[in-house]
Amino acid sequence: MIVVNLGLPKSGTTTLGLALERAGLTVADHRLRRGKCPNPALAGSYVARQLYDGYFRSGDPLQRLGGIDALAEISVLNTRLNLWPQTDFGLIEALRQHHPELKFVASMRDPQAMAQSMLRWSDLGANRLPRHAIPGLPAGYGETRLERAQWIAAHQAFLRRIFAGDPRFLAYDIADPQAPALISAHLGIALPWWGKANENTGGRGKRAHG
Repeated sequence: MIVVNLGLPKSGTTTLGLALERAGLTVADHRLRRGKCPNPALAGSYVARQLYDGYFRSGDPLQRLGGIDALAEISVLNTRLNLWPQTDFGLIEALRQHHPELKFVASMRDPQAMAQSMLRWSDLGANRLPRHAIPGLPAGYGETRLERAQWIAAHQAFLRRIFAGDPRFLAYDIADPQAPALISAHLGIALPWWGKANENTGGRGKRAHG
């Protein structure tokens, strides 16, 4: 694997995934899509589930993800699963130790704008986040934009702290015009496309995770 994105939902994860896919990489974004997953037995499953299965069974979170070049969005939150690998220090450390050449990126966005986008995306901000215990956002919190923004800012600070001085890590702002150039230089690949994917258009999104 080449790169894992540790950004939260609604930080431009779908845009990153599409850009990497158009650059020729095999990308898993939230789920291992049927027809794109190298291992048909895992098709339809969630990236987060496979990361944790590998982590707890062998110590290597990527044990079950052979053939995938990039992970664009790795968390899942629905009625059955509530998994946030990008917030898990132990899992991230296992990735770093088992795969010293692996690169990391963190798609980021202004916390206030991102918190508002979560509210408008399906029931992510209004229902799922407040009802579930999320790392850094206990059940009962996350209904207000202020609470979500504080959680988002803390996650961004967490990543910067644990990767401080590590050249394998790149944090970028999705609104930065230089973002594609930074990602391209970090990964050593050309990005032929960069735009807006899975964008809120005023209504509520329908994707299960956002």
